[in-house]
Amino acid sequence: MRGEGFGMENADRPVTEEVRPQWAGLDRLGTLELLRLLNAEDRTVAGAVAGQLPRIAVVVDAVAGRMARGGRLVYAGAGTAGRLGVLDASECPPTFNTAPGQVVGVIAGGARALVRAVEGAEDRPELAAADLAALALTAEDTVVGVSASGRTPYTVAAVRGARAAGALAVGLAGSAGSPLVAAAELGIEVVTGPEVVAGSTRLKAGTAQKLVLNLLSTAVMVRLGKTYGNLMVDVRAGNAKLRDRARRIVTEITGTDEETARRALAATGGEVKDAVLVVLAGVDAPAAARLLAAAGGRLREALELARGGVSRD
Repeated sequence: MRGEGFGMENADRPVTEEVRPQWAGLDRLGTLELLRLLNAEDRTVAGAVAGQLPRIAVVVDAVAGRMARGGRLVYAGAGTAGRLGVLDASECPPTFNTAPGQVVGVIAGGARALVRAVEGAEDRPELAAADLAALALTAEDTVVGVSASGRTPYTVAAVRGARAAGALAVGLAGSAGSPLVAAAELGIEVVTGPEVVAGSTRLKAGTAQKLVLNLLSTAVMVRLGKTYGNLMVDVRAGNAKLRDRARRIVTEITGTDEETARRALAATGGEVKDAVLVVLAGVDAPAAARLLAAAGGRLREALELARGGVSRD
């Protein structure tokens, strides 16, 4: 689906590589004028993402269903796209207490490509095959290939490999009609148009990718019961700031005082959902854990079970 006003894409060049004549004097602009231009282009990104929300919703529901059955969410990409996937994956454990390996980011060239470009890695599909083989994909897993051009050999190979393994394959591209989306079972095409600095997809295309990955992982975690309302009840309280947040969440949900919340968290090993049940359902920590297990980890359902007279011993 093309964004309006971008014209026809050159068959040999993705839209992100187009050179716009009106920006030819970029290096002669004053600093504030330059920043205004960049900011004006950035403001177009949210609209491009909004146009793909129906497709993103389909992906969210498909991923959540698989993850509820034990599947994993895997991001695959090269360069900026790969780094953004790794970033989103790395933020899921502290935010949503996901298990190790539940959300994974793989990048062409491996870990060293996170901090320094690994030249040529994106052009080697065999690297994607090796990265996916190491994960031993199943039919419950999802692989999201991320590429601004939609043509990156590593990323296209990752999506094809995912389908061959029986996993759900999703293509997230910044160009329309790309090989990546053609290879995928589900596709998202956020066309943000030519970059102010031609070909620099760390700009609008990268921003769009970050927005989509945030939408995807956040919505999936909400569907999996990782929040209660808009509260982060599965937060992993691994530092002082997060411990304070956990205590505030318990007091917010239960209406109790901070000391009671602190004692409940201590009894449950810092688990917010368990602590809420200790306070509101009047159960001990093991019973709270059993209620959550019976409710599939969803606090709202666990509270309903407790109110319905489920055994608390």
